[in-house]
Amino acid sequence: MSDSFVHPQALCESRQVGAGTRIWAFAHVLPGARIGKDCNICDHVFIENDVVIGDRVTVKCGVQLWDGVRLEDDVFVGPNATFTNDIRPRSKQYPAVFAQTVVRSGASIGANATILPGISIGARAMVGAGAVVTRSVPPNAVVVGNPAKIVGYVDTADHVAQDPVPRESPPDKVQQTTVRGVTLHLLKEVEDMRGYLSVGEFGRDIPFEVKRYFLVYNVPSVEIRGEHAHHACKQFLIAVKGSVHVVADDGHNREQFELNSPARGLYLPPMTWGIQYRYTPDAVLLVLASEHYDGSDYIRDYDEFLGLSRAGQ
Repeated sequence: MSDSFVHPQALCESRQVGAGTRIWAFAHVLPGARIGKDCNICDHVFIENDVVIGDRVTVKCGVQLWDGVRLEDDVFVGPNATFTNDIRPRSKQYPAVFAQTVVRSGASIGANATILPGISIGARAMVGAGAVVTRSVPPNAVVVGNPAKIVGYVDTADHVAQDPVPRESPPDKVQQTTVRGVTLHLLKEVEDMRGYLSVGEFGRDIPFEVKRYFLVYNVPSVEIRGEHAHHACKQFLIAVKGSVHVVADDGHNREQFELNSPARGLYLPPMTWGIQYRYTPDAVLLVLASEHYDGSDYIRDYDEFLGLSRAGQ
């Protein structure tokens, strides 16, 4: 506590404040709160007892952090952002345990956003100003609106495919991407008076032996799919109808693709974190897989994926 700064007009009752942290005027920190190193707690911030704040966190003016709030390292909370910890509050009536709300490392919450209790904001996610967040936000997602919806992913390059897809294009036409091993395939498409035909050959256009397929459809526009990687399974994605946005992430680079033609396919090798979202109402996504279903092949935790990816596994 001796290496931190508390403004003379602030009230800090906690002895668990890390070195280099600054607590500014009219802030009030209750005795049980824990605050890490090099944080900036701005004017008129209230921090209740069962609150844990990591290192290098910024909490701007007018924020209240109630029991059950956890802010991990490098989190930014904008002015007047509102946290809640009781889904059905009543005066003088208290739950046995307040819901815990976790904001993961590096995430940012915009001014005047409202965060409902018991949810998590994923690492490096971005919550837009004024958003009302009613459910958990995935890592790296950008959410806006009321209720908040995913509109993109941070640090994600948009891959601009050649449009329109060339007629009679050769079946080996492949576009490289910045994501390790991920390729965009322009499949052969034929048009005549009877309509269109798109064709691909296994072992040529689809670069593996297919052992399984599944179709994803009738997805509400607010939902996201995927959010996992595979240890061994390879996948090839084609939007046979409508449009789907796909994010591919190798742990270092992240890129977004719009699949909006049966003549366009996306190859995802093993150890690629994949997300599908922004389905149009009529979208049908065909996924070809190199392996039979095996639950142990899935990596569903993004932090675990990052650790494996960066270790070269």
